[in-house]
Amino acid sequence: MKLRNLVLAASAALLSLGLSAALQVGAPAPDFTVVDSKGNSHNLKDFAGKNVVLEWTNHDCPFVVKHYSGNMQALQAEMTAQDVVWLSVISSAPGKQGHVSGAKADELTASRNAVPTAVVFDESGVVGKAYDAKTTPHMYVIDKAGVLQYMGGIDSIPSAKVDDITKATPYFANAAKAVLAGNTPDPAVTKPYGCSVKY
Repeated sequence: MKLRNLVLAASAALLSLGLSAALQVGAPAPDFTVVDSKGNSHNLKDFAGKNVVLEWTNHDCPFVVKHYSGNMQALQAEMTAQDVVWLSVISSAPGKQGHVSGAKADELTASRNAVPTAVVFDESGVVGKAYDAKTTPHMYVIDKAGVLQYMGGIDSIPSAKVDDITKATPYFANAAKAVLAGNTPDPAVTKPYGCSVKY
């Protein structure tokens, strides 16, 4: 009985250690290496000294379509004009909804007048799982020191209706602007909404 209790206590301790090591704002963002639509490799460390936005995306998702009615492009333009690195991340696995080639990704970017720094691929899902990306869109802001400052939804109304964009609290935009101003976002964590990431 004592041995069983010791095993249970040890398991609980290991579980608590694992939970404390989970992704969290205020801690260093997980490092990653990805390849973009043009075949260039990017590592988070390459962007030291710059603010970074990660946007999980899937062009076939109605929630993504909602925000690419103009909202996402405006945010990309606003952020990249301030030297923010904006990576649109596609974690859709081959054969799954949203998976595209580099050429198709570039075609989508051009046809939508999108202006991310790069569209990057995470076919294995390693990066998405490291960031616990659940939906498309799912938004993250990393500051110049490589610290994760925001993770969550793009805004407060979980619908696929374009009309709701102007009615919603723009969680992501507010968080990004706070980080650019050297402040801590509030809230720093919100619930994302959209289609599930197709790992």
